[in-house]
Amino acid sequence: MKNRIRLKGRIKTYLNFAIYLGILLCAVDMALFMLDFRAGLLTLAFTIFYFVITLMLYFYNKPIIMNELISFATEYGQIQRKLLRDLDIPYALLDENGKVIWTNVAFENVIHQPKGYSKSITSLFTTITRDKLPNDAGMDEAQYELAYEQKQYVAKFHRISLKEMAENSDMIDAQGYDGYLIAMYLFDETALRIALQEVDDQSLSVGLIYLDNYEEALASVEEVRRSLLIALIDRKVNKYISALDGISKKLEKDKYLVILRKKTIAQLQATRFDLLEEVKTVNIGNEMAVTISIGIGLDGLSYAQNYEFAHNAIDLALGRGGDQAVVKTPGSITYYGGKSQQVEKNTRVKARVKAHALREIITGKDRVLVMGHRMADVDSFGAAVGIYRIAQTLERRVHIVLNDATTSVQPLVDLFKNNPEYEEDMIINNQQAIELAGSNTVLVVVDVNKPSITECPELLRYCKSVVVLDHHRQGTETIENATLSYVEPYASSSCEMVSEILQYTYDNIKIRTEEADCMYAGIVIDTNNFMTKTGVRTFEAAAFLRRNGADVTRVRKLFREDAMEYKAKADAVSQAEIYKQYFAISICTADDLPSPTIIGAQAANELLNIKGIKASFVLTDYQGKIYVSARSIDEVNVQIIMERMGGGGHLNIAACQMENVGLLEAIGILKSTLDTMLANREI
Repeated sequence: MKNRIRLKGRIKTYLNFAIYLGILLCAVDMALFMLDFRAGLLTLAFTIFYFVITLMLYFYNKPIIMNELISFATEYGQIQRKLLRDLDIPYALLDENGKVIWTNVAFENVIHQPKGYSKSITSLFTTITRDKLPNDAGMDEAQYELAYEQKQYVAKFHRISLKEMAENSDMIDAQGYDGYLIAMYLFDETALRIALQEVDDQSLSVGLIYLDNYEEALASVEEVRRSLLIALIDRKVNKYISALDGISKKLEKDKYLVILRKKTIAQLQATRFDLLEEVKTVNIGNEMAVTISIGIGLDGLSYAQNYEFAHNAIDLALGRGGDQAVVKTPGSITYYGGKSQQVEKNTRVKARVKAHALREIITGKDRVLVMGHRMADVDSFGAAVGIYRIAQTLERRVHIVLNDATTSVQPLVDLFKNNPEYEEDMIINNQQAIELAGSNTVLVVVDVNKPSITECPELLRYCKSVVVLDHHRQGTETIENATLSYVEPYASSSCEMVSEILQYTYDNIKIRTEEADCMYAGIVIDTNNFMTKTGVRTFEAAAFLRRNGADVTRVRKLFREDAMEYKAKADAVSQAEIYKQYFAISICTADDLPSPTIIGAQAANELLNIKGIKASFVLTDYQGKIYVSARSIDEVNVQIIMERMGGGGHLNIAACQMENVGLLEAIGILKSTLDTMLANREI
């Protein structure tokens, strides 16, 4: 069948109007024949003449009109092409493979290429690959941000189906055709981005600066010079903030409110908050260096929210032991500093206040559940036993949540199982605990403040009243909405904290020898036989337990190792690799032992006895995960190293767990983390 160009729509109706009028004349002529024959003949003659003239003009003028229309369309297309060619917005046409087939002048000026450039768009913008372009699989449009020659663009892509264009055409047979083109537009947003960045840089952030050891530092200097020490600290803080074009206002004797531009916070982060170290240089004979904690809140929806972020940040900094800065935004929390040891508080006022609060909470409920962290250690179980004694003294039903006892805890668990002095349901599993949980039950969490690694995270949802007692530094993940939270990073162990609370919860409280042994053992293990993180209050707690029946010899016998465990630990020590002169890295291959992670932790402690070693890391492959035990004495903060790898802990005792990696890969990640942190002077 011969293809022809045909008219359609309103122009076709307009050109055929004369024919439609002739048909109307024929109808009129028939009516006249019925009325008057002679008039009908006259009208018929006129109608025939009209049809002859009309048809002659129709067939004569139609080709001329079609040619005129085609000429107009061609000229109109040329005008459109000219306009598109000179369009100020960079525009290009790509084929379905992403190859450039046409560009306008503005696009050529952007890419600095002459007319006729026909390479792949990926050669110009490396981030725009073929899989990101619109295709025939349902993605008709796409939009991406691009950076090209120090300018910022938004690239928009639109799929143009040639099949639809062909199907709507009377001149092209579109059967079996399924091609398409891609229209690409570039919108220069460089000036807008610069303006938005400037506005963002000038936005205000709120900061809080607290002196960590105000009272202790003043007590270490003679009275007549204390005002001078305070004045020097004030001057140091105010001068530092003023140099950053900020405002500082002293709220209390040891607290400052700081207002800074967001751009300034980036400078502080680049210098890793060197104010932390500068304040320590203030010395007029004081034996104890002054340390500060900084909390910064920014990117909030309002100034009030930034202030709330700053409060949360300073609480985190203090909860992690002080001498560090924390920057909190709606989506992240960043830590800086934290290299110094925590200062032990000599006063027990806080312990007494917390003890009275704990007593009020427990007496207001009918039942108490106590749980520690997964794979409970001696400190976790010992602290749980201490809370058990408090609840028993207050005549409340109490249960310790423990699923599987590790080899280190099993000797302590055996002290209570089949013991007629204790109930059979003293120790229960997760399922039993969930069945007992309710609105009239208080949950006490000991030796952990991260909900994800508690013995039974579900209990945190079932119990309305939650109490947290822990000595680990707080991280980003914390137990929220706790009725009572007592987190003291300076404490040597949770057992030390519970031992202090015991003395204030009830007058002349009686502790059985088994319970005293458990808590004493927790202190011994966490302090590595009173060699790590041991303060005055640690010995006072140990003395209290000793007076209540704890036996040193009995505890030592409980934790003697068998020959296989001792050999596994010795093997881990012997295989240690000395990395960067100061770091000992080893692997614990105690596959045939029930608790190889405990052996790994003990091996990490032993590696610190090597001269020159500042930190040790022992990796253990256990139950499909890589457990990393990190230890240090005082020069390296292993907590921030483990936090970088997804874990946490203390300044000198920390750990992390890694999934879906092998031992060699985990060692590579550890070394890479150490290299990065050393390069950035974070450790």
